[in-house]
Amino acid sequence: MEDMQNLDSAQDLCACCHHKNTPRGEKEQRQLQNRVNRIIGQLNGIKNMIDDNRYCGDILMQIGAVESALQSLGYVILEDHMRTCVVEEVRKGNEDILSEAVELIKKLK
Repeated sequence: MEDMQNLDSAQDLCACCHHKNTPRGEKEQRQLQNRVNRIIGQLNGIKNMIDDNRYCGDILMQIGAVESALQSLGYVILEDHMRTCVVEEVRKGNEDILSEAVELIKKLK
């Protein structure tokens, strides 16, 4: 049931998904992709550790590292969102974007 609520919440957030007005630069895009690829590598490492019946403490340490990496990625994207998307929308007179930004920050933790 909780998974369904999380899915509904994610769908609500993405109901208005669209592309950035100001595209990310090539370097910025590459840096984000590199971060995501490292996280995927860490997750695959955790999967292998579980398959290999590794010590729980070691697996938990790797889970913590992945959570930290995801949090860091989220903050990078949030900063970009605030500097570009939010600023652009406020300049257009759309102050509702501020409420959205607050909700996104809450979702990020």
